[in-house]
Amino acid sequence: MAAQFWRDKRVFITGHTGFKGSWLALWLHRMGAQVYGYSLPAPTNPSLFHLARLQNCVHTTTGDVRDLKHLTETMISVQPEIVFHLAAQPLVRESYQAPIDTFSTNIMGTAHLLEAVRHTPSVRSVVIVTSDKCYENREWLWGYREDDPMGGHDPYSSSKGAAELVTSAYRRSYFSKDAENAPAVATVRAGNVIGGGDFSSDRLLPDFIRALEKEEAVNIRNPHAIRPWQFVLEPLSGYLQLAKRLYEGGHLYATGWNFGPADTDLQTVAQLCATFNHSLQKHDVEPIEVRLQSGLNTTPDEVAFVRLDISKARQRLNWIPKLELYTALELTAQWYAGYVNNEDLRSLCESQIDFYQNLE
Repeated sequence: MAAQFWRDKRVFITGHTGFKGSWLALWLHRMGAQVYGYSLPAPTNPSLFHLARLQNCVHTTTGDVRDLKHLTETMISVQPEIVFHLAAQPLVRESYQAPIDTFSTNIMGTAHLLEAVRHTPSVRSVVIVTSDKCYENREWLWGYREDDPMGGHDPYSSSKGAAELVTSAYRRSYFSKDAENAPAVATVRAGNVIGGGDFSSDRLLPDFIRALEKEEAVNIRNPHAIRPWQFVLEPLSGYLQLAKRLYEGGHLYATGWNFGPADTDLQTVAQLCATFNHSLQKHDVEPIEVRLQSGLNTTPDEVAFVRLDISKARQRLNWIPKLELYTALELTAQWYAGYVNNEDLRSLCESQIDFYQNLE
């Protein structure tokens, strides 16, 4: 992971109080970076941000990416070298309930971030996090490639496709290789991320844990859907590698990138639940009853099959997923067992980061 590169780098993260943002902030801190976060308060209670005591190691500014003035003033005051943009409304089903909030956060929030970068000359590399759902949904059996059309049938997916277009427009207009001292800007699209510390609503494993705490059965609404499951540190390792390449190699890497699992790790929701239940048992957590109720509270146009083609990242970044899905579920179960048993979750996160970094 070239930890030495990150030592003393000034890194600015939007959405650092969220699930992925918290893992990223902790990883960067562990490698010696000076981490600055800009975000609304943690979106869930409990949250990984507080359970891992990240308020003690991240310089935090509370703010909304829809507030251009505040965001720009904060970034200028920090003078970061590297920027990760993760702040978003991240849930498909919530986007149906709050489409305007989804569009304003995911589209205008991205535009505001890029505008703030435009007025901060210290920035050298920018990674904009969108989603595997940014692609026009064709229900293909093969993986989406980075140059496939943007789209999305639901507000969330279309907002992420639009965020890609906004980034492309800024890159061509203000951050091209011909622009003097322009930062290199890339977008990243990951699959369905799993890992300890996710307490979001309407997500499979967090719903599983909530049912476990209540000693209730968990209802699975779409058991036959296939998703590109991956452990949270997998895409984050790709983001970190890409940010370093952007910093060192500039505009050669300023484009869109997929970071997904191996094709062998594409499993149905039902298969994932069965494996996770088994993994929890190995950590002395009682199994939970899983009720597979296809069609339960489904959302219009919910995608049944998603796959990402990661050939580009493999060939140009030498990035490949390190973990089989079984191991990813073992690590996730280990974390939630630690949560149930009141373990030191900061130490547990750090041990999982160290384990991942030491993998060949």
